[in-house]
Amino acid sequence: MPTKQNENKIWDVVVIGAGPAGMMAAGRAGERGKKVLLLEKNTNLGKKLLITGGGRCNLTNNKPDNRTLLAKYKGNDQFLFSAFSQFDVTKTLSFFNDKGMATKEENEGRIFPVSDSSQSVLDVLYNYMQKNNVVIHKSTNVRGIEVDKKTGDIVISTASGNTIHTKACVLATGGTSRPETGSTGEGFQWLKKLNHTIVDNNFALVPVALNDDWIKDVAGVKLTDIKLTTFQNNKKQEAYKGKLLFTHVGISGPTVLNMSKDIGELLKYGEVEIKIDLFPNRDNRGLKQDLQNILVAESNKKLKNVLNPLIPASLQTPILNMGNIDGETYSHSVSSEDRVKLVEIMKAIPLHVKGLLGKEKAIVSSGGVALPEVDFKTMQSRLIPNLYLVGDVLNIDRPSGGYSLQLCWTTGFVAGDNC
Repeated sequence: MPTKQNENKIWDVVVIGAGPAGMMAAGRAGERGKKVLLLEKNTNLGKKLLITGGGRCNLTNNKPDNRTLLAKYKGNDQFLFSAFSQFDVTKTLSFFNDKGMATKEENEGRIFPVSDSSQSVLDVLYNYMQKNNVVIHKSTNVRGIEVDKKTGDIVISTASGNTIHTKACVLATGGTSRPETGSTGEGFQWLKKLNHTIVDNNFALVPVALNDDWIKDVAGVKLTDIKLTTFQNNKKQEAYKGKLLFTHVGISGPTVLNMSKDIGELLKYGEVEIKIDLFPNRDNRGLKQDLQNILVAESNKKLKNVLNPLIPASLQTPILNMGNIDGETYSHSVSSEDRVKLVEIMKAIPLHVKGLLGKEKAIVSSGGVALPEVDFKTMQSRLIPNLYLVGDVLNIDRPSGGYSLQLCWTTGFVAGDNC
């Protein structure tokens, strides 16, 4: 908790929230010689950071060209270009690499620490703050922020009744995803009182729950290089290519997370169906010929025993059941009708959406401060002088794959460089 000495001190910068954006901002401000205080509500730093990427921390995506990178942020590139021109992917990698953390690239440009541990990322940030004399107060619950009209200072009140005065404040309280890590949305309440517009918060990257009973029998099965297409009222909506992971209650994985927000929008208007195409690069005719070749080559074996070249073993029974096809039939006796049905199902396995799994499973939340109210050259609020807004506080959609953390590194650095 803040000491009496620190309560009476006017800080140059106070950062609220020790997430990735907050720690980056604190370290950078300290590096510039500012007297910086970091306030964190949890007993430990980086609670949310440590669970990202399954504990491995997908810290960015290898897109050094800013225009290519910003295209991933769904129409917000006009806001973000200035910030990313100051601190981009190349500078992010240099930041971590120069501090002794080696990185590696995996599928689809995802960058991870070579250690495969989020702790490596947290260690770099903590050492960065320590080197630059950032004072850290953990277990500190902030209750509100206001502006002293006489001095222009920002006054921060805590649950213990203390007040902290600062010339500049960086708000890095996050959104509302994974509330057990401390992201509970109180920053939005403070900002509303300061007349900021808050776009309704929801959950952008979440797994999808399904109504299909057979799902629980294939939990843990992964599919790669597939296509997922959403339907509503039998009308095609959107198609996505990539990977899928079956869970006990539905589906997850990078592709599913990235389509979840669109599914959430569709659910407002009715039921949603997803169809899995196991062979997006093969048409029905070609796939039917592949099946026929297998049946001829394995003519004296039962159908259920010859499908491995086409269908993952754990999915064979559900697929046969969907088509009411008898797997005990010998290959030489499989009817033309059953061959057609089998191919049609492989090209369009139906999944019936029950809903999204909510904030407790969300990777990031969408919603937040309306972007026109932020100066992205500095990350300063256009309404409240010397108040800087970073990371998940901002209303910016982004896909999974390192883009969320890159947003944190960029906005945190820019705020710390200007506050």
